[in-house]
Amino acid sequence: MKRVLTIAGSDCSGGAGIQADLKTFTAFKVFGTSAITAVVAENTVGVQGIFPVPPDFVGIQIESVLTDIGTDAVKIGMLFDSETIEAVYGELRIFNPPHIVIDPVMIAKNGDELLKKEARKILVEKLFPLSEIVTPNINEAEAISGLKIDCEKNLFNALHKISAMGPKNVLIKGGHYGKEAVDFFFDGKEITEIFGKRIETKNTHGTGCTYSSAIASLLALGHNPLESVELAKKYIQKAIETAPNLGRGYGPVNHFAK
Repeated sequence: MKRVLTIAGSDCSGGAGIQADLKTFTAFKVFGTSAITAVVAENTVGVQGIFPVPPDFVGIQIESVLTDIGTDAVKIGMLFDSETIEAVYGELRIFNPPHIVIDPVMIAKNGDELLKKEARKILVEKLFPLSEIVTPNINEAEAISGLKIDCEKNLFNALHKISAMGPKNVLIKGGHYGKEAVDFFFDGKEITEIFGKRIETKNTHGTGCTYSSAIASLLALGHNPLESVELAKKYIQKAIETAPNLGRGYGPVNHFAK
């Protein structure tokens, strides 16, 4: 059985973070392990509190997994601060796991900060060069690239700029043109547009976590990066379409829709 490690925050409401990652791993029939970076009190209407796990203990969790069970891919989500990023970087440099997918979680849907602004530079400098794919949404891509993505030309420029920061592949999610939802994948040479049906819904809590976890699972299963993104796109669309409609705000998706 293939193994995937998630390094991320815990979402007590079950729609995002570690909980979403582990559900997604199960949907793809890979064995999921975790290192928790922060315990987050949140639900579909917002974030009520964040309790960061001490960075050295984040490192111990990663070491515990990788010295015993090992992993075929790593998904990285919420890291919260610079010290945690440094701890994760140190462990990844030691163990050099294959297929690192980074979802650069910065801001929750209601605007709460999930990555301190001063930590963004360290995330890019330390972890991006280790990654196989980074998966920012439009807002995150703007923050990382420093570009306002208000047209296709600027989006393409942002892809090139983020690619130059070191990741092998870049996926910018959430470009909307016409009646379809388009994601843009760049392998350093060619841009591929990945089309999907736009779904009008409020049930999108944890979509970024779920999408990136699906990509990591598919990489672990032996698919190449573009195939992994294309198959994960189909999965997340179905997960949104069949969402259980829970909560008063941005509801979770159906992680078992595969």
